[in-house]
Amino acid sequence: MVLTVMLIAGIPMIVVGAVTHVYAVMGLGIAFTAAGFYGCPIAWTVYGSNISLKRVVGAVMQENLYTVQEISAQLNIDVRQVRAHLDKAFNRGYLMGYRRSGDVISVNESIADSKRELVAECPNCGAKFTYTADNARCPYCNSPVIKQ
Repeated sequence: MVLTVMLIAGIPMIVVGAVTHVYAVMGLGIAFTAAGFYGCPIAWTVYGSNISLKRVVGAVMQENLYTVQEISAQLNIDVRQVRAHLDKAFNRGYLMGYRRSGDVISVNESIADSKRELVAECPNCGAKFTYTADNARCPYCNSPVIKQ
């Protein structure tokens, strides 16, 4: 957005600076126009690509679409672009808990035990709570959880 505003504001700054002989304003207008002219297309292309990537990740996580063909049909995006977006999403860690085998995505059921949340009732104070294997203590009385 900043580059777009710079492009639009730079042209009048050049004119006003030249007419009033305020060369600092004219120079700033030239700089704004050049930065906006060259930066706007790049910035908007990157922004559009990120929006498309967000849509693909949302299709997997919220809409439960698990094949490249389903995502492509639902979002009206080319299959090659969907594959590229999925590669980028997995590389950046946006699809944690999922795995990809070719054009099929599935929920990864093999979660490490230290990350899996379990439900327990404290034998000491009777509180019900969730815990992970690396933090197996009651959050209220600090008693150790008896694993069953």
